[in-house]
Amino acid sequence: MSKFSKLPVALVQEKNHGNAAANLAVIESRVAEAAKSGAKLVLLQELHNGAYFCQHESVDEFDLAEPIPGPSTERLGKLAKQHGVVLVSSLFEKRATGLYHNTAVVFDADGSTAGKYRKMHIPDDPGFYEKFYFTPGDLGFTPIDTSVGRLGVLVCWDQWYPEGARLMALAGAELLLYPTAIGWDPNDAQDEKNRQRDAWVLSHRGHAVANGLPVLSCNRVGHEQSPLDAAGIDFWGNSHVLGPQGEFIAEAGTDPTILLAEVDMQRSEHVRRIWPFLRDRRIDAYGDLTKRYRD
Repeated sequence: MSKFSKLPVALVQEKNHGNAAANLAVIESRVAEAAKSGAKLVLLQELHNGAYFCQHESVDEFDLAEPIPGPSTERLGKLAKQHGVVLVSSLFEKRATGLYHNTAVVFDADGSTAGKYRKMHIPDDPGFYEKFYFTPGDLGFTPIDTSVGRLGVLVCWDQWYPEGARLMALAGAELLLYPTAIGWDPNDAQDEKNRQRDAWVLSHRGHAVANGLPVLSCNRVGHEQSPLDAAGIDFWGNSHVLGPQGEFIAEAGTDPTILLAEVDMQRSEHVRRIWPFLRDRRIDAYGDLTKRYRD
């Protein structure tokens, strides 16, 4: 149970600055600024150490991966301790030779590693060739206990699956957090771009409503060119903090920013009393959810 009735949070929405050293330097500055503004929980975007390299399939990109614990976790752990914040990061994990994961690592305010989550749902679409790089997670949908509360951390493509959010909620998560890297093809028509972005926001609002939980989603921004001479990706930002009825607490635009908000950690209790969705679940009738499809 969170010790905060009102939890100050910060989402660091950033662009790629060229390499891990440059990106981590910016992150250090942004976290310091967020902490100075009072944040006790800081969420970073997906794969924040560099460009979104999954726009193509290249064995050379595996050189970016690192072990956990490793250089980045050491640096980020010190950062969390220095500023007394819980820090949610997103790294390209080298677990063993030939075995890699897209992994969120959570650091507690004392700098210790509170836990990690390996991305469960792995996409394989034009410009998002993640199956080439990442093995699906094997840690399950298990919340991570921290000094600010129990965090249900999921990663990007997980956001389209209500099952992951629900299982985190059923395990006692007090917040759902999504480090994200999502954008559109610059050649798409504007109405298609709007539909994609709106669907993304609606998916998060649905997770908040269905589970009676606040949702934090931190996306990257900026254009990143494709190594395949394709149009690349315009990452649309729009990071946001939602309350347990899907209401907007804070929302960013399309520029680098620190999105600050205050989350009422007691509202879920009140909302779940008037919308008792967990009470009314028909768990006796959901067995077919474990099937790929009902033929």
